[in-house]
Amino acid sequence: MNIKKHIPNLITLGNLFCGTIATIYAVSSNFTYAALFVVLGIILDFFDGFVARLLNVSGELGKQLDSLADMVTSGVVPGVIIFKLIDLNLYAETAVYNSSLIDVSLFGLLLTLAACYRLANFNLDTRQSDSFIGLPTPAMCLFVISLPLIYENSNIDFVNDLIASNYFLIFVTCTLSYLMNAEIPLFSLKLKDFSLQKNWFVYLFLIISLSLIIFLNYISIPIIIILYVLLSIIKNINTNKK
Repeated sequence: MNIKKHIPNLITLGNLFCGTIATIYAVSSNFTYAALFVVLGIILDFFDGFVARLLNVSGELGKQLDSLADMVTSGVVPGVIIFKLIDLNLYAETAVYNSSLIDVSLFGLLLTLAACYRLANFNLDTRQSDSFIGLPTPAMCLFVISLPLIYENSNIDFVNDLIASNYFLIFVTCTLSYLMNAEIPLFSLKLKDFSLQKNWFVYLFLIISLSLIIFLNYISIPIIIILYVLLSIIKNINTNKK
């Protein structure tokens, strides 16, 4: 038995394990721990491919496992979080729980469906080997898990009022669901080498992102995701002009 070829798959299963725990915490409205395990899962998701390439053991099984693990960590969890946020907002607005209101909360699960479609399409799309077409599910997930953290830690009334608005949450759900499956080329953060000439755009994005995190804390996360999409569009326009 070749143990080496199973190491990346074990890392992928670690991602799935973190995603499952994050789901449990999200259902319990413990958004801090849900976010923590999502981040751990996304880190493992990044390293499973890196280790597979390092050990030269990439295979179809690993590809399928990766998508299935991502479906939980970056598909189920954000859907549940939006579901819970809408549900909590409705409860706060009415002060009396009404089970019929849960129908609106279910709208958040559109994210889970859109993530599933994207992941299935990603496995079949040969164009996405060096870059992405549509917003990657981990980026969408980071955007979503930041919302309750911002609400719990921010003193900016305007921002908190937005997150407490179900109209805003539904808008976010629809927008992210579209972006995941839109035909928009987005640059990849996975570097084949570390040369400045080939990767200056990625380095610029990382420097800006780090600065935003230092100065804005949790609020920086959705800003960084929006910036990622906008910079990709600008890069595409410049490329098409050449």
